[in-house]
Amino acid sequence: MSETPIFALQNVSFAYPSGGAVLHDVNFAFAQGQKIGLYGTNGSGKTTLFHIVMGLMSPQRGQVLFHGEPVRGEKEFRALRREVGMVLQNAEDQLFNPTVLDDVAFGPLNLRMSVDEARKRSLQTLKELGLDGFEGRLTHRLSGGEKKLVSLATILSMQPKVLLLDEPTNGLDPQTRERIIEILDSLPTARIIISHDWDFLARTTTQFMTIKNGRLVTDVPHLPHRHVHAHPLGDEPHHHHD
Repeated sequence: MSETPIFALQNVSFAYPSGGAVLHDVNFAFAQGQKIGLYGTNGSGKTTLFHIVMGLMSPQRGQVLFHGEPVRGEKEFRALRREVGMVLQNAEDQLFNPTVLDDVAFGPLNLRMSVDEARKRSLQTLKELGLDGFEGRLTHRLSGGEKKLVSLATILSMQPKVLLLDEPTNGLDPQTRERIIEILDSLPTARIIISHDWDFLARTTTQFMTIKNGRLVTDVPHLPHRHVHAHPLGDEPHHHHD
């Protein structure tokens, strides 16, 4: 890969004081155009990996690189967050303003856009997500699916180069889940998606990786098919033989 990765993890190790999720000497580079599905058992370190990339947690060893340069402080992480947007697993953690428009415009305003520009960008983003007319709605009165779509809008309004999505289909009704698949399929944006939903990953990503024993494993088999079945390999990517 000749181009400089958008971000990279270099020899990153992290352990919680309680002995929770642990990462061991993780090296990973993410470039424009990649669409990666990240799966693994609960507590394996998937969300922790995202938090380290975004500067929400600091590794005990190693460093994050942004366009090839070490990210050492909040100023550099703010620059990274302008290009890398993270959609949290719990939409309510992402929505903290009174109205939908306030939440969606928060990012563009932080990008130093004028109030008018931020409003225009936000309304356009809501329209593209099928949320026309939602701008005046109170966020705490939205349904779970609506909150998830609005939380996605808060990131897409910043027009990031990379999306990090943490379990985006958890608790969603089938209609909202399909809508999110349609939205992601319409975007050229590079992405990493954490999910246990194999069908969702198969439809929205093209590469797959997992975390096992604190190590990031990238040479995993393609996620297979889209039928429901039960056998000992049901919870891992696998292939059927004729």
